[in-house]
Amino acid sequence: MTARDEVLGRVRAALGEAPAVPEVPRDYHGPGTAPADVDLFCERVADYKATVHRTTPDDLAARIKAVCAAHGATRLAGTIEGFEDAALGARELDALDGVVTGCALGIAETGTIVLDGAEASGRRSLTLVPDLHVCVVHEEQIVASVPDAVDRLAEAARAGRPITLVSGPSATSDIELDRVEGVHGPRRLEVLVVAPAPRA
Repeated sequence: MTARDEVLGRVRAALGEAPAVPEVPRDYHGPGTAPADVDLFCERVADYKATVHRTTPDDLAARIKAVCAAHGATRLAGTIEGFEDAALGARELDALDGVVTGCALGIAETGTIVLDGAEASGRRSLTLVPDLHVCVVHEEQIVASVPDAVDRLAEAARAGRPITLVSGPSATSDIELDRVEGVHGPRRLEVLVVAPAPRA
């Protein structure tokens, strides 16, 4: 018997019988197991220090205008009707006051907005460089949970489009927990949640 075997034998004797390993539950929540909760989405988004506005399709344009005016934002680009993204470079984007875009979806459970690089979300740099992001989320785009979001984003993933998860304004902190905002994206996030259009 080697010294190694002797030491390991003593360790095993001291530990005694190994405890039984419990069965690990695998009944995870999948997509479609809960309805989307718009109020919860708004609450969670606000928890991340974003500002949430509830509006209707008829009032959307006026609300966007009012939100931008409140920030003194006049140099704007975006993907929403009335705004343009003229393939601006990083310097031009940095010179903007803000951007106005749609999104792919919102997740109620986490208060997360998902951008998928499609027409409504816009290209990735459009929402990462300017200091203000005004994002329009239609209630029918809100899903209950992360599994629901993953299920809906399958096409974007297969197409290789960039998927960005936005949970509040950009923020980071160093080892001493000093919070700094705006390092990896906009410091200010305004979210307009649009109720469904009334049926005729």
